[in-house]
Amino acid sequence: MTVGDWIAPVRSRLDRLDQMLVRFMAAQGVHLLRLAIAVVYLWFGGLKLIGASPASELVVQTVFWLKPSTALLFIGTWEVLVGLGLLFRHPLVLRVTLLLLWLQIAGTFQIFFLLPSVAFQGGNPLLPTLEGQYAIKNIVLITAGLVIGSTVRLAPRRDPSR
Repeated sequence: MTVGDWIAPVRSRLDRLDQMLVRFMAAQGVHLLRLAIAVVYLWFGGLKLIGASPASELVVQTVFWLKPSTALLFIGTWEVLVGLGLLFRHPLVLRVTLLLLWLQIAGTFQIFFLLPSVAFQGGNPLLPTLEGQYAIKNIVLITAGLVIGSTVRLAPRRDPSR
C-alpha cells in the first residue's frame, strides 16, 4: 500500500466534512450572529440599568447633556431594546433595531472626539487605551449589523391571504 492509496480516501472524507461544516455555517451563521449580538446588548444594557457597568463613567461623560442617572437609564434601555429587537426576525422590527444599533454605535465613537485622552495613550491614535479598544471593537458590531441587515428581505413574512 502506497501513500497515495490512503491519501485519496482521507482527502474525500475531509472534503465531505468541510462541505458539511460550510453548509452548517451558511444555514445557521446569521441566526447565531443575531443571537450573539442580542446577548451582548442585553447583557451590557442590563448592567447599565442596574448600575453595574464598568462603562458607566464613559457613558456619563459622553452623554453629558443628561444627568448621570438618566444617561445610564437612557443608554441601558436603548441597548436592551436593541438586544430584544435582534431576537425577532420580522423585517420591520429588524430594520428599526438595526437603526437603533447603528445610532448607538455612532454614539460610542464620541469618545474619540470628546475624550481623546481617555481613548488614546498619550494622544497617539495608534495606541488605544482599554476604553479606546472598547470603542474600536464596535467596528465588528457595525459589520455584524450589515450582515444581519442583508437578511431583512429574506425574513419570513406572514401570508396576507391567511
